[in-house]
Amino acid sequence: MDAYRYLAEPDMHEAHCPSYAASLGYGGVVAAVALSNFGSAWGTWKSGVSVIHTGIRHPSSVMKNIIPIVMAGGVGIFWLLVAV
Repeated sequence: MDAYRYLAEPDMHEAHCPSYAASLGYGGVVAAVALSNFGSAWGTWKSGVSVIHTGIRHPSSVMKNIIPIVMAGGVGIFWLLVAV
């Protein structure tokens, strides 16, 4: 008869997880969004500095250095979607 106890509906008076579990989950989402945006901004900044230096030294190859800026933005958007 003990096996039928698991098939019954769960008792709503019992807590299945600690009360702070939701706070930790939302904290993880906030951390993921904040860190992904910070990383994307930092990557865009570093790539932008590289494009400026390349434009000064080799003006003909500036368009090749635009790719890291686009990739940094893409990575930021990807991790934003993963966080949600």
